Amino acid sequence: METALENLSRSELLKLARKKLARESAHLHHAKEQQAEIDRLTLERDYLKAQVEMFQRMQYGQKRERFQGDPNQTLLPFEAEAADIEQQEEETREKIEYIRARPNHKGRAKLPEHLPVEEIEIHPEADLSNMVCIGKEITEELECEPARFYIKRYIRYKYAAKNGEGVKIGELPERVIDKGIPGAGLLAMILTDKYMDHLPLYRQKQRFLRENIQIPSSTIEGWTKEALIKLEPLYDQLVFDIKSQGYLQVDETPIKVLDSDKKGAAHRGYYWVYHAPVDGTVLFDYSPTRGSSAPLPILGTFKGYLQTDGYAVYENYGKKKDVTHLACWAHARREFERALNNDAPRSQKALTYIQKLYETERKAKEMGLDTAKVKELRLKEAFPVINEMGMWIAKEIKNTLPKSQIGKAMDYAADRWDPLTEYLKDGSLKIDNNSIENAIRPVALGRKNYLFAGSHEAAQRSAMIYSFFAICKKHDVNPYQWLKQTLLNIASTNHKNIRDLYPQNFKKSTEL
Repeated sequence: METALENLSRSELLKLARKKLARESAHLHHAKEQQAEIDRLTLERDYLKAQVEMFQRMQYGQKRERFQGDPNQTLLPFEAEAADIEQQEEETREKIEYIRARPNHKGRAKLPEHLPVEEIEIHPEADLSNMVCIGKEITEELECEPARFYIKRYIRYKYAAKNGEGVKIGELPERVIDKGIPGAGLLAMILTDKYMDHLPLYRQKQRFLRENIQIPSSTIEGWTKEALIKLEPLYDQLVFDIKSQGYLQVDETPIKVLDSDKKGAAHRGYYWVYHAPVDGTVLFDYSPTRGSSAPLPILGTFKGYLQTDGYAVYENYGKKKDVTHLACWAHARREFERALNNDAPRSQKALTYIQKLYETERKAKEMGLDTAKVKELRLKEAFPVINEMGMWIAKEIKNTLPKSQIGKAMDYAADRWDPLTEYLKDGSLKIDNNSIENAIRPVALGRKNYLFAGSHEAAQRSAMIYSFFAICKKHDVNPYQWLKQTLLNIASTNHKNIRDLYPQNFKKSTEL
């Protein structure tokens, strides 16, 4: 080979060298491309692995979003020592002897005083003729009977004037469904069982059948529809009042609705839920879409504080004039919790910051502070934590991959930093919108039982009762009692006084 090269001219040697250099350069470029592809695939693998681990944790692990910090737990030994086993056996023996000797319970739960009492007298089974009663012992237990169905029969007597100038008859009380057979109590039970206790109508029909009451499914559905229609004036007033609230939390949740145009098909609609934390008012509003037009009827003229998650539709409304947009720290925390398997050190540090913010909220609640004092405490304790966390995120976000879970968590917080800090401005503002998620929970439970709404109109009617039952829960009002009274009185209530029928104005002591 060397001899062959010696016989080549200078130009030929240069040409050969250029070819060799070109081949080596191409090989080097190909190697760089391969390494870049390896790096890209490695990054994608790590990301997908983190996603799989997150979904597995969501599916099989605890879904509680409480950051506990580092518990410094040690690994349990696979096999215990003989001495440890003997000590454990002795402790178990002592524990069993203690349980045998202790009373069955620390004390009886206090029975409600408002319940009727059925007394059962028990005398000794013996000849008591030569004995004198010297006292008695009383034992009480809480019992119940299944719902009692009965027929309420109105007998209206007619009277005719002796001079033949007229006839008078007793006036029939207001009824929920004119010429229908269900009473207000039965309708209230059906609606409460369905929308509060998530018992579908077909299961309620089975309960009727057990009592030998034959009622077709279509009839029960018709009763439900008519009872909900009775609530429309009260719901319309609620819609009007919610618009005047100066502080609203908003969220949405899906609901399947049968599509009338396609047999057997279901449309994905949405309940848009509005919560006023100051007075505990809740409004459900149905929309066939999740687009920006859906909240327009409520938020179109809204002014004040608007607290939401990071959905783009809400952010657009939050940018409006006279609207101050508040973000939710629970959602920010959720993103960092998801990143624990991706980047534990930085995720834990972020969660520690957020934990301190919630410690301030717990302290304010435990101390029973008014809104002014809450704001003062937040500025003293939470504000420095937020500033420190903000500077830390600004520094660390440069060193994170945007598509990694920790990168997404930091981006989520950084992009919404101003809305996340707005709650410091007023002590009546909340650190998160968890309360509205609690209001939505019955819908999530309900759709697991009755699966879908029969039509868009039916979904909107359901939104009405969801609204009022959510308010009942907020104000600790018995939903059945409230609904029964409302159905009995809504038609005769003056429109100027219709707010008196709101659950928050319901008097628990009212005898129904």
